[in-house]
Amino acid sequence: QVQLVESGGGLVQAGDSLRLSCTASGRTFSNYAVGWFRQAPGNGREFVAVLNWSGDYTYYAGSVKGRFTISRDNAKNTVYLQMNSLKPEDTAVYYCAADPRGSYRFADYNYWGQGTQVTVSS
Repeated sequence: QVQLVESGGGLVQAGDSLRLSCTASGRTFSNYAVGWFRQAPGNGREFVAVLNWSGDYTYYAGSVKGRFTISRDNAKNTVYLQMNSLKPEDTAVYYCAADPRGSYRFADYNYWGQGTQVTVSS
């Protein structure tokens, strides 16, 4: 089992930055790829970014590429999502998820955090 806890969400204005954290406990976190997903009211869960176990492969959704950066510190069992130039359409609950292989498909992930709310005002 891997337990994940997200933090760092909040209310910001358009153009601001936020850094989300996903801290893990349980099995060896460094063996897992981690993905970030988000879900806005009335929408399905949307892929945001994924990072492999070693941190040398990343993949981003087109809507966030160039603005968001995913990274990890395995010594701290934590994955980060740095979000810059935030837009109102980034407003959502953000979830992190872990899987040994990593994917852009939410159905491929077995372990999920509880989510953290990000609200971007215009």
